[in-house]
Amino acid sequence: MSSVTRSRRQVRLSRALGLALTPKAVKHFEKRPYPPGEHGRARRRTESDYAVRLREKQRLRAQYALREKQLARAYQDARKAPGLTGEALVEILETRLDALVLRSGFARTILQARQAVTHRHILVDGKIVDRPSFRVKVGQTIQVKPKSQATTPFQVAAAGAHRDVLPAVPGYLDVQLEKLSAVLVRDPKRAEVPVTCEVQLVVEYYAR
Repeated sequence: MSSVTRSRRQVRLSRALGLALTPKAVKHFEKRPYPPGEHGRARRRTESDYAVRLREKQRLRAQYALREKQLARAYQDARKAPGLTGEALVEILETRLDALVLRSGFARTILQARQAVTHRHILVDGKIVDRPSFRVKVGQTIQVKPKSQATTPFQVAAAGAHRDVLPAVPGYLDVQLEKLSAVLVRDPKRAEVPVTCEVQLVVEYYAR
């Protein structure tokens, strides 16, 4: 799939879900904030509880660019965790390596962050990790490998070029952007994770 086609799909998905998934989608969203299709401007009919929960699940899934099986597996892990299942679910997703590469400002979108991981540009505690789903533990250091730091995309990131489109660095990360290095200093808390989602509706979707 070409980058243009992928970008268009992300914009269309953004409009369908009611939130901007990429910086490019933000601009399109401002022009056309209604869902895609010929009936997009029409007022939504009263939606069923199932439809509302399904959309919320899709919103969460899209923000982390996950397959359904991956999100369902994370939900099962969250059910076993102490505390509220919905909050645990977001906290589990947020400690994925690709998510933390994005939050650290090393990439501009979640798909770019995932590509950085799969292309073996990212080290965890000094060792290459090429699995985006790798769960980072508190105290571990994420870093762009030295050889990759010299390439243009990471030089751009180190200069802070993505900061204009990304949320502020959350408190659970200690980031040294110029060194393209970050440490997960503590577990994320749902309230500080920059994700738009009514997580209780996601729990209700899976618990049905």
